[in-house]
Amino acid sequence: MLTLEELKAFPPGKVFATGVLPNNEKGIYMTPTKYGEDLRWVAKKGWGYDDFAIYCHWAFHDANWIMENGDKVTSKDNIQKCVPCTQEVLNLYRY
Repeated sequence: MLTLEELKAFPPGKVFATGVLPNNEKGIYMTPTKYGEDLRWVAKKGWGYDDFAIYCHWAFHDANWIMENGDKVTSKDNIQKCVPCTQEVLNLYRY
């Protein structure tokens, strides 16, 4: 569970978590095409504030490609599946 103190400790712009989840209701269901294929997600702290965002795309892409071209995760449920966090941290998510 990511806390505010832990988020604040990351340097600005740091990728602090990444992972792979299936593209279905048990994972982070982002698109009806290729249902069940894996999606890689990348969580990154913002540059100027104690905020963060998560981006995802097909798992065959690497984290750098996803940071540049991926889709932003916007569902609170999906955010929590990728980065379980306190409500205080979730309130800092950059939509």
